[in-house]
Amino acid sequence: MRWQQLFADLQGEFEEAEAAEERAQLPARSRALFGTLRLADRLGGAVGGRVSLRCRGAGEVGGVLTDVGPDWALLDDGRGREVLVALPAVVAVTGLVRTTATVAPASAVRAALDLRRALRGLARDRSAVAVVLDDGGVLNGTVDRVGADFVELAEHAPDEFRRAGSVRGVRAVVLSAVAVVRTLAPGAP
Repeated sequence: MRWQQLFADLQGEFEEAEAAEERAQLPARSRALFGTLRLADRLGGAVGGRVSLRCRGAGEVGGVLTDVGPDWALLDDGRGREVLVALPAVVAVTGLVRTTATVAPASAVRAALDLRRALRGLARDRSAVAVVLDDGGVLNGTVDRVGADFVELAEHAPDEFRRAGSVRGVRAVVLSAVAVVRTLAPGAP
């Protein structure tokens, strides 16, 4: 019986030492895990809440965060317009919540839902847009096509629909220069 008590005591000491070691490593593991997060992951926890994104060229862009992709965020500005923000143009974020989106293993499908795919959706919808560049310039028109590293914009007045007579020209815009894309309502004041 004495041996059983000795083994039980040793087992208890071992388990306590193991638990203490794990508690000591927890902050380091937590910091290491946080160090692997990308801004898109961090934003994912705030979907459904109000955020403000400070962007190169576009300044402060705010609204309800409705979706996040690997390199973009989609906001509802509260005025019936959607705002697509290129995450590489974001320099600061306010409105984040304590939680972070669960980091899922990168899948081919999720990785394919990049800024180019979002812009292709705008091209398919034939939505009039204002494209804010990272230098502050604004181009108005309709996204015609999206290449590997550029987007073609049929330029026309923001209050007009894309018609042959209203298009002033087609401009290729390098994707890395796109900061924000706002949908417009042609014919609206």
